Parts: sequence; C-alpha cells; structure tokens
Amino acid sequence: MAAQRSRPSSQLPASVPSTGSGRVGSGPVIPAAGPDAAGRVIIPAARAHPVAPPAKPDKAAYFNRELSWLAFNRRVLEQAQSERHPLLERVKFLAIFSSNLDEFFEIRVAGLIQQADDGEVGEASIDGLGAREQLRRIHSVVASLVEDQYKCWHGQLMPALAREGVLFRTAKELTAAELAWVENYFREQVYPVLTPLALDQSHPFPLLGNKTLNIVVSLAAPGAAAGGAAPVALLPVPRILPRLVRIEPAGAGAQQFIFLTDIIKLCAGTLFPGYRVRGAHAFRVTRNSDLYIDEEEAENLLKKIEDELRNRRRGAAVRLEIEDGVPDAIFTTLCEHLALSHEYVFRLGGPLNLLRLMSLCDIDRPDLKNLPFTPVNVSPLHEPARIFDTLRASDVLLHHPYDAFQPVVDFVEQAARDPAVFALKQTLYRTSGDSPVVRALMEASRNGKQVTALVELKARFDEANNIQWAKQLEEAGVHVVYGLVGHKTHCKCSLVVRREGPGLRHYAHLGTGNYNPGTARLYTDLSLFTARADLTADVANLFNTLTGYSRAPVFMRLLVAPFNLHERILALISRETANAAAGRPARILAKLNSLVDKTVIDALYAASQAGVTVELIVRGICCLVPGVRGLSERIRVRSLVGRFLEHARVFYFQNDGGDGGPLIYAGSADWMPRNFFRRIEVVFPVDDPALRRWVTDELFGMELADTENARELHADGGYLPVTRADGTPAFSAQNYFMAAAGQRALSGAEL
Repeated sequence: MAAQRSRPSSQLPASVPSTGSGRVGSGPVIPAAGPDAAGRVIIPAARAHPVAPPAKPDKAAYFNRELSWLAFNRRVLEQAQSERHPLLERVKFLAIFSSNLDEFFEIRVAGLIQQADDGEVGEASIDGLGAREQLRRIHSVVASLVEDQYKCWHGQLMPALAREGVLFRTAKELTAAELAWVENYFREQVYPVLTPLALDQSHPFPLLGNKTLNIVVSLAAPGAAAGGAAPVALLPVPRILPRLVRIEPAGAGAQQFIFLTDIIKLCAGTLFPGYRVRGAHAFRVTRNSDLYIDEEEAENLLKKIEDELRNRRRGAAVRLEIEDGVPDAIFTTLCEHLALSHEYVFRLGGPLNLLRLMSLCDIDRPDLKNLPFTPVNVSPLHEPARIFDTLRASDVLLHHPYDAFQPVVDFVEQAARDPAVFALKQTLYRTSGDSPVVRALMEASRNGKQVTALVELKARFDEANNIQWAKQLEEAGVHVVYGLVGHKTHCKCSLVVRREGPGLRHYAHLGTGNYNPGTARLYTDLSLFTARADLTADVANLFNTLTGYSRAPVFMRLLVAPFNLHERILALISRETANAAAGRPARILAKLNSLVDKTVIDALYAASQAGVTVELIVRGICCLVPGVRGLSERIRVRSLVGRFLEHARVFYFQNDGGDGGPLIYAGSADWMPRNFFRRIEVVFPVDDPALRRWVTDELFGMELADTENARELHADGGYLPVTRADGTPAFSAQNYFMAAAGQRALSGAEL
C-alpha cells in the first residue's frame, strides 16, 4: 500500500468516517527502570489507572476467559463441519482444532489444576469463578467438543473422503494383498524401532513423554487360567514414525490409508513370542508444559531455559486420551500411575491425535483444496535497491498475506549489504526454521556492521528454536540480548541506522506479526515501514531501553507496554466517552485477538453508556458481554475465522474535534493484562492520510461487512452467523482482499 495511492471506499459502511492525520503525546512516566545484580534491566510493574464506569458491573458482566477460548475453538471446529470449504481444508481445520485443544490443556488447564491443588491460591477469574468450578465447566464443554470432533471425522469427513477415493482401512478390511503389504511394512519400518516395556514388580511404570503415542497391550500365556491376572506391557511409539500410512498396492484410482496404531495392534503379537494378545489400545498423555523460571535467580537465562525444556516432558499429567473399550483394570492402572482423576480422562471412539491428519493435506488432490493464492509484491518496496529512497519519500503499509512478506526480508537484507548502513537492530519472537532474517543479521555482522538481536527465549513452544538461533547469531558476532526480567519481548521492530551525507538517518519496520515468512503466508498482519524522525527516534529509544539502562523512558509517539500503553488506551477510550457525553460524534473500532483486561472492558462499558458506538472484531477470547441494556447496548462484537488466521491488532478512535482527526494505531498488543503489564509491546500510529483511509475504508470497512466468516457474539455467550438481507449473497472480507491483490498484480498498481 503506497502512501501516494488510496483505494475507493464505495463498500464502506456509512458510519465509518473519513480520516486525516493525527499525533499522540507521550504517556505518563512510571517509576525508573534499573539493573539487577547481574546487570539486566528490571522494569517496575506499570500502574493501571482504571476509568470507573457510571455503574459498576457485577461479575455476571464478564465472560469467563477459558470458556470464551473454548467457544473460539468451537468456531474452528465449525470450519471443519462446514461444506463451504474444500474437503481437505476441512480436514486441516479439524487438525488445527486438535492442536489448539492440546495447547489449552498443556497451559491453561494445567495452571488451573495447579491452582486448585494449591488450595485455590491466586486470583479468581474475571467472572468470579474459582479454579475448581472453572475445571468443572471446562470438562463439560470439552467433552461436548470432543464428541462433536469425532462425529465430524466419522460422520462427515471420512465418508466424504471415501466418495473422493481417499479411503481409510482398518485391519479387518484389508484384502490378502494389502494385509501382506502391511505386515511387511511393520517388519521393515516399525518393528526395529519399537521397545516393549513390561509392567510388573521388576519393571516400574515408565515415564511417558508429553503427547507421545503409546499402546497398552494385554497378554495371555498359553494355558493360563481364565480370569487370572493378565500380563500387561506398553509400546511407546517413536515420534519419527508417520501416524498415517499409505497402503501399497491400492486399487486403481484409490488412495488408501491406515493409521499406524492399527498396524501396531495388528502385529503386536510378534513382539511377545509365546504370548497371545488379548487386547491392545492406544493412549496419549498430555502434560503440564509451562516453563517455571525464576529469572532473578537464573544467572544464565539461556542455560536455565534449556534445562527447563528437558524437564518439560516430565510435567504433571493433565489429560489422558485413550481408545474406548480398554479393560477397566488397565484403565484404573493408567489413571493411578498418572495420578489423574477420571474427569481428566477422555475415552475416544476413533484415532488419537487428529493433528496427525494434517499430513493427509499433502496428497496431490488440488480439487479438494483451496485454489492456490500467491501474495503479490507490487508495493513501492518491490525494488530492494531503492527501499531507502522510497521510505524517505513516504511511509509504506503492507497487508499480509495479501501483500508479500518479501519486502520485510528485503529491508533487512538490503541493510546487511548496504555500505552506508552502520547498525541494525532487530527483535525476534518466533522465527522460521530457516529464517532469511536471521541469515541477513549474521551477514550484516560479518560485513562489519553493529548488529543487535533481541531474542525472546520464552516464546512458548518455540524456545528450542530460539535457543538454536541465538547461539548461531552469537557465533556470527551479533550482540544477542535475551529480554528483560519478568517481561516477554513480544514487539515486532527492526531499526536501520544509515549514514546519509554528514549525518545518520534511521529507518524502521514496525509490525503486528512475527518475522516469519512461513506464518506470514497464513496470518493476516500489517507492516509499517517508515523514516519519520519522530517514530524512528522512539524505536531507537526502545532498543536502548531493552539492551541497556534506561530511567523512565519516555516515548513521544509509540505506545509501549509496560510503560504507557495501558494508560494511553484508557485515555483514548475516555476521550471518546467525554465526546459522547458532550453530544459529539464518538466511535471506537478495534480489531484484536483477545479482550480480557477488566479495566479496559469497564472503560468500554462506560463509553457505551455515554453513547459511544463501539465495534470490536475479536478473533479469540472476549470477556466483554455485548448488547446488555444499560451496560453495553452500543457495543457489537464479531469474530472472523476463515482461511487465514486473523492476527493484526488495529485500533481506531474518532477523536472528534481533536487535531488531525481520527487516531489510528496498529501493533503487537492485545487488550490483555499480560500484554499491558508483562510483555514489551509496541503499538504505532498510522499517520499518512492515504494509509489511514485504507485502514478505515478497506480493513475495517470490509471486515465489518463480512457475512460469510463472521460470527456475532451475543449476550448469552453464543456466536451466531451475521444476519444479511434476503437474497443478498454472502460476503467474505478475506476473499475480497485476495481478489483485490490479484487485480493489483495484473495491473501493477500499488495499494
């Protein structure tokens, strides 16, 4: 999106006003930051200044965070159930649903179990529920979700796949030729890597890794008395083995698959010579996977996290998934050894870990997939050699994945090779397995530039990857910083210092998404490139704060957590509230992943009561209850779940009567306590008039007009399809943006 060109706004809802330019002053100063004994910067906790609503809401005015997240995951499951999507895309959504649920148990349920075991220590949820009551409600909802998940697989997706010639076989359904092939596959590919583990007095119950596949086998010796105790053994299945095996030979035109568990159960007898297999059942244990690190006691944060990663596999069990039909004695034995009560056990009538169905999407059936989409690279930055010339003339805003991520990579690579560039500073939260950004940073260091990388080691489930890259960067001479005590560095910033004439000039990239080319093709995010001195000075100040010492850093344009972000968001909401109370136009638009912070929610309630129109696009967790008379009747909440993961955080405040007109921001922060107070976050202003028009007219305009992927949140907690006039075709914002990108690629026009 070039600043020089705006898009037509013919489809913009009439209630969205036009934009101009705007500025935001600095936020309040918080107590000084200073070093600890190890020389690391410690940021004092930011103080929240709540905005009291006219009538204080009671606990019924908030949705429970955990149940709201489960409602989001149900919307993911609905994509698997919907025939609007191609068949293999529905399989992919089912796999994503399964993966989401795994992480929910590993982190959220694990934390609640620990809180309950510690005697309900800690704060109650925003709706006042204690840990035990939340766990009870979670179990009820999850049980329903899992039932629907397997109904979707067995009742919808498997039959539909069979009609398309993609078949799943059980051992009993194999022909003689197929049976011979499967048995040979077991002998050559599976048997050599399996290790049977007996369970008896001389063989203690083994440690089972988190989310690993295991088979429990019940045996009988020849001549054993009926009803006697049956020997039991475990077969841990290595992760390296594919869970979905394509059968060869298959019938003409057919693609036949069998689950690895069925192969192992069929051939398990070969591992126990002299015994007869009475039964075999697959099971899987989910463990607490959060890291527990006292950073102030950790002299070497990198080594401490490496140690914790090794300990993670030994976390307490929080869920057992097991195939239905397992004998009661074996079931009881497993629960006792895992110290799990029955409410954390799920008996499944189908294959375990449906995430493994993701590999099915690799088959060559384009007719069962979405039409391919290639991001376009027709922005003003499509010529890497002219990036800095372009940015001196105007800001550039990209909308991923519709706009290619390549200019972000080019920005760093060009800086690495440009002789005029003296320094390069970069945050890294989640990077790809073979990151071109990391390679460019190493190249820049080898080229003699001063390079600093702030690597967040505690990016959940990416810790091992980030440790690997941190070590490689250090070996290449990059100054690697591991973040600040007590705070994750979640902001997305890149800064280039370049000599131009007698002085130095700064260039910056600020984003809402990670520096990861892979996820940039799947997540919707914004990238702002700028050479504006006021913005780049704040970015330079931010990096100095993160890497050195800073007493009460002041940011003139950026909203930075934990320094001024919470205060400024509340002040911006309060300004709209005051305008509405004075009879002036007032409007708030916000697009984000999660809305949890109670103080912000109360401020939005107060705004609604004062007459502010509030429209929220919240993809995931939303603890705000919309549409309640006298409380939130002017607040509307919708969620978009579609082909791409909606990930951008963007905020609009009408600011009637203020200098410059409406205020528009984007950045890395959701409206959650962790983002406001426990993370380093950056929210940046969008100043250029053409770019501001695009945000209001196109981004908000199209997503608020979506009637295909949008679901509206109601006061009872239900998400229902957005209503549209009879005879009006469904409108998809994501399809609109893909089509618009295709048109730009054909015409070569910039956005």
